[in-house]
Amino acid sequence: MRLVPIALLIAGTLVAGESGGYHWNLPRGFPIPRVPAGNPMSEVKARLGRYLFYDQRLSVNGKQSCATCHRQELAFTDGRATSVGATGEMHPRSAMSLVNVAYSAALTWSDPALRSLEEQALVPMFSEHPVELGLRGHADAVLAALRADPIYRELFPLAFPEPHASHNVFTIANVARALATFERTIVSARSPYDRFHTGGEEDAISESAKRGETVFFSDPVAACFRCHGGFNFSDAVAFEGSGAGAVKFHNTALYEVYAGPNRGIFEHTRKPSDAGKFKAPSLRNIALTAPYMHDGSIATLEEVLDHYAAGGRGHGNPNKDPLIRKVELTPQNRVDLIAFLRSLTDAALLRDPRFSNPWN
Repeated sequence: MRLVPIALLIAGTLVAGESGGYHWNLPRGFPIPRVPAGNPMSEVKARLGRYLFYDQRLSVNGKQSCATCHRQELAFTDGRATSVGATGEMHPRSAMSLVNVAYSAALTWSDPALRSLEEQALVPMFSEHPVELGLRGHADAVLAALRADPIYRELFPLAFPEPHASHNVFTIANVARALATFERTIVSARSPYDRFHTGGEEDAISESAKRGETVFFSDPVAACFRCHGGFNFSDAVAFEGSGAGAVKFHNTALYEVYAGPNRGIFEHTRKPSDAGKFKAPSLRNIALTAPYMHDGSIATLEEVLDHYAAGGRGHGNPNKDPLIRKVELTPQNRVDLIAFLRSLTDAALLRDPRFSNPWN
């Protein structure tokens, strides 16, 4: 049986849209992303952001960039259990995918207050716990290097036109705005799953994947869609016209006790009931983003299924989400679910020149 994708139920049949003069050229089923009024989309700003995203001068060691932890060939993750900063410091969490980040209602694993890509861009640049790009105290030197580059001397004024020519466009705020603009353009919607459902390609996915989709959306068998539903396969989604409701975070019973600094949104709310609650990330391109979970502690998709089928491994955790419960999956169910998850891989994204390193 061919299921109607939840994307169409949520977003109707939108094919493309205009937002502040920027043409998104979105596929059917994808709404227009929410964009802050203070940072409207533009092609030139996205181009500038792409250069900055891959620029190693935005790190204290001159060897790392945003792309170090967000590699295009890995669906903008880094393939590590936990990332490593410019000073060699290990991070407590894994790098989340930036694919479809324009639709993310929460931008990190466990900060419910961080909702703006412009604000988020400042975190890796200036954070000290942990150090990521390590730019605290080095902002003036970075801006001087950018100002001296002929590419940036052309792009910054075009991206941020000001009424007075003397206005300084080389600011950290504009760096963050450009990065956010580029990141919003990284939209993934060309997977076999998409081609099957919205492109009319009956053979785009295997019969096993079709069965796996049925299991994925079944209730009460697997009920995976309860946390990973909608067009972006996540319950932390926002777009133009959507409400501003609270974002859900989940304790998936990964541990009996969650230790700092990996205690989920508890680190921000300080509520004991929030310990171990993390964002449900998008499952798009999930086959490319191993290892899994907030701390990279599960190596394969098969092991992820084992974890959820067992109802988690921290069975005594008092904050365990009630959706996490033991599920009886047959061997065929498991094979089919994996096939379905692999059908969410957008191979074109991995080599799309719009998102590649412009310095090469």
